[in-house]
Amino acid sequence: MSFNIGNFHFSAPLPIAITGIAAWCLILILCVVAWRRSVRPGRTGLLEFLRLLCGTAAVFFLLNPEWRKTIEPVKQPEIVILYDGSGSMTTADAQLPEELNERREVVTRNEMSDAILETEFWKLLEKDGKNRVSVESFSDAPESEDPEVNSLAVTDIYSALADLVDTRADLRAVIMIGDGDWNARDKPAPVAAAQKMRLKDIPLFSVVTGAPTRLPDLDLLTVKAPTYGIVGENVQIPFTIESSLERDVRTIVRIRDQTGVERTKNITIPRGSTYYDAILWRLQKEGSSTLELSIPFADGELVEKNNRRRFNIAGRPESIRVLVVETLPRWEYRFIRNALSRDPGVDVDCLLLHPQLGEGDGPDYITAFPDKLEDLQKYDVIFIGDVGIGDGMLTGEQAELLKGLVENQASGVVFIPGWQGHQFSLLENELGGLLPVVLDEAMKNGQEEATDSPLSLTTEGRSSLLTMLGDTEEENPTIWRSLPGFYWHAPVIRAKSGTEVLAVHANRRHPKYGHRVPLIVTSRAGNGKVLFMGIDSAWRWRRGVEDLYHYRFWGQVARWMSYQRNMAAGERVRLYFTPERPSPGENVTLNANAFQENGAPLQDGTVLVDLTAPDGSVRRFELAKEDDSWGTFTGRFKVTMPGDWKITARTSESEKGAVRTRIIAEGTQIEKTGHPARPDVLAELSRVSRGKLVEASQLKALAQEIYDLPEPRPQIIPESQWDKWYIAAALVGLLSIFWIGRKLNGTF
Repeated sequence: MSFNIGNFHFSAPLPIAITGIAAWCLILILCVVAWRRSVRPGRTGLLEFLRLLCGTAAVFFLLNPEWRKTIEPVKQPEIVILYDGSGSMTTADAQLPEELNERREVVTRNEMSDAILETEFWKLLEKDGKNRVSVESFSDAPESEDPEVNSLAVTDIYSALADLVDTRADLRAVIMIGDGDWNARDKPAPVAAAQKMRLKDIPLFSVVTGAPTRLPDLDLLTVKAPTYGIVGENVQIPFTIESSLERDVRTIVRIRDQTGVERTKNITIPRGSTYYDAILWRLQKEGSSTLELSIPFADGELVEKNNRRRFNIAGRPESIRVLVVETLPRWEYRFIRNALSRDPGVDVDCLLLHPQLGEGDGPDYITAFPDKLEDLQKYDVIFIGDVGIGDGMLTGEQAELLKGLVENQASGVVFIPGWQGHQFSLLENELGGLLPVVLDEAMKNGQEEATDSPLSLTTEGRSSLLTMLGDTEEENPTIWRSLPGFYWHAPVIRAKSGTEVLAVHANRRHPKYGHRVPLIVTSRAGNGKVLFMGIDSAWRWRRGVEDLYHYRFWGQVARWMSYQRNMAAGERVRLYFTPERPSPGENVTLNANAFQENGAPLQDGTVLVDLTAPDGSVRRFELAKEDDSWGTFTGRFKVTMPGDWKITARTSESEKGAVRTRIIAEGTQIEKTGHPARPDVLAELSRVSRGKLVEASQLKALAQEIYDLPEPRPQIIPESQWDKWYIAAALVGLLSIFWIGRKLNGTF
């Protein structure tokens, strides 16, 4: 049962309405009867009127009353024409309709949008002053050549539509001209704004600019360069290229510095795929260098500006501390010692645990294993030869110290087993758990070969900096095929899971598993790295070329294994972080090793980090302590913007010995040209808001259709009355007055 009394609207079920009216009539009758029988008609009449008033209020609210406020529509509603001004609109894949361009040539999406607006198709909407028309842009591309500024640009369709709905009270319709691309991930999906428009009866009419298929293009997506490299040494620069061409492309990757020095590499990019590769670059000077990686503009490609990327890399001299531990002075040990001793960037100590003669002595020798943490922690890389745990060799405690050095202080360990098989005794200690391979205990003395056997690089080995013996990747496989072979190798069954096999036995397969025997294997162990070298004949690589390849290989091993440990090293704090080149939105994990003045790990104290963002804001936070005995600390922060993030880390005990470094956050440009338009997005927005998707040639007809829309209906705002607190309070007050009045009426 529904009826109106003025602005009051009542809607109650018929049985409740009949019951309420009947109850009111009964209350009226009882009030009249009580008044006539009363000996005090004046007082009683007032009380019965109060009773009737309470009953009337109860029945009134029982009928569910609503106060309805009517808002008449404005005489001149507003129609907004929105056009997309984002970076993706510079893509040249839009085709103008014949009435706008007789040649129907392909233009940019921006040019198509401008051509549509130049027709002023909306003039019909303003006829007779019936509507107001506003032409506005959204998500305009920044007018800046700064890549950091451009990387922050996004297309935000949701905010553009939601702001109109929230701020334009007389909005009648919206016409959107754009490509449908949106990438503001921190905002709701555009369909949420379309739902708000539907609730307010505001239709959205969409016009798509751009083609739904991607333009032919080569896009240099990412360049993941390391933070620093050693002056005079090669660094590996990984890169990613995305191709939308319908053919394979043979091209050249070129890397160039500010002085014009460059290096090139021939590559073949498969059609319609993502291509991953890397190029070598030799650092020539200390300090930061700006490099540019680029690929030529290919035939059939339509977008050129995404074919190059710039990045920074620091060159620095390096002093790597290496400890070599061996028993017998075999040929492999002698030549490794010579290679490292003659490397100007390596400071080597040797510990020769000869079974009969005891510890070796002389230049580059130490006479005892460094049992103190402050003495051991200075080593970046440990070479463990044919050494195990036992009399005259390592103790169990010393082996555990080596394991802790690798896992907690990011040092590297190189295992080079020998024919004595002493390394099998390491398996009884936690240090043996770092071995990246499974050894055959039935063949502790290893496997001898009647003829020399070569090593064969795996796919990972062909692209690894460890096994790069040539100046270019093209000549590297030829060099490895020319190297002299080996006559003995370790009894390896298989590589453990999670490891990386760089080289295998070229001639021998495991009799049980059938795979080639892995002989050069790497893995991660906590914060450090592990290398297993399953042959002891690398010294034979000197044949005919002297130290060319042998010295180069072991120098690369020392630098690769100590890279993370030396990312940022100070007197009291050593800092390393991952990832090296984060993108905005990623978390960076900071790991630190802190030391006392005597070099021992810091036990009492904390590590404080001052973080300076690219915008100049500074905040300080404390790294959490991981292990007291090794002085390890960890923490993390979130990169919120591209640019240089400066880090200063120090101990809470002293300002001295602080370490300073920077992390370069290279923002990936979100607004991309060359990608296909998204008409499906605009079609969904129009469908949800009860509008429609139209062609550019249909805009005049659309304007007529909007002009002929019926006048907006008055807006009625209902406001229920029964749930108001003051209504309940008034009713309770009336009943209280009635009850008190009855008591008083009976006393005098």
